[in-house]
Amino acid sequence: MTEKRLDGSEVYSGKILHVMVDRVELPDGKEATREYVGHPGAVCVVPINERGEVLCVRQFRYTHGRVFLEIPAGKLEIGETDRAAAALRELREETGARCESLTFIGDFIPSPAILGEVISMYIAEGLSMGDTDPDDDEFIDIEAIPLDKLAEMCVSGEIADGKTIAAVLKAKYILDKR
Repeated sequence: MTEKRLDGSEVYSGKILHVMVDRVELPDGKEATREYVGHPGAVCVVPINERGEVLCVRQFRYTHGRVFLEIPAGKLEIGETDRAAAALRELREETGARCESLTFIGDFIPSPAILGEVISMYIAEGLSMGDTDPDDDEFIDIEAIPLDKLAEMCVSGEIADGKTIAAVLKAKYILDKR
């Protein structure tokens, strides 16, 4: 059951996102309109240190007007296709960490009905610490939280960020199976 794009237009083009309106043909032959947000994609990393703690970041999120506790993450640059390299970059920029091992654990699609963003999730292990290098508009506090406690925070609702919930719970499951 697929829809065929007939035509479309971009109604807004920004630095990070693009608002699109497409006319589509439905499986029954009727036409409809689809509005969605195009996005270059993103990555997120569950960085686990030798003590079993996850390096998390606290940062203010303008859209919701509050500080969120999250795992390190960031958007892909325009034309960037090496998601693992982007994950390593974001890990270093936001936490100062480098890793010996980076494991892809799947993609997270936060809102498939309206948002084209795909977030690739990774586990980083064998961490060594260096200097952070956040973007000019990022003000980040780093906090190390035991993986079990962080998973509990995800389940209890204390963590509200979808990518963090998905990646932390997936990482815990994978690591517990080792």
